[in-house]
Amino acid sequence: MTPSGVTAKEFDMTTQTKVAAKPASALLSILFVALLGATSLFVAGHAQSATLHDAAHDVRHSSGFPCH
Repeated sequence: MTPSGVTAKEFDMTTQTKVAAKPASALLSILFVALLGATSLFVAGHAQSATLHDAAHDVRHSSGFPCH
């Protein structure tokens, strides 16, 4: 039984899409995210602004990261 407004031919058609990530692309993505995370930790951990430092300090405590 086909849905209303759909022909039997359209109903039976299937599409398969396969996408394979290239190893170099995956490695670059991983390196970029790691660099972004390390930069965020460095900036937040060494911030001179009291507000930014206090926010980073609270995040460190809530995530269980020792800071002192």
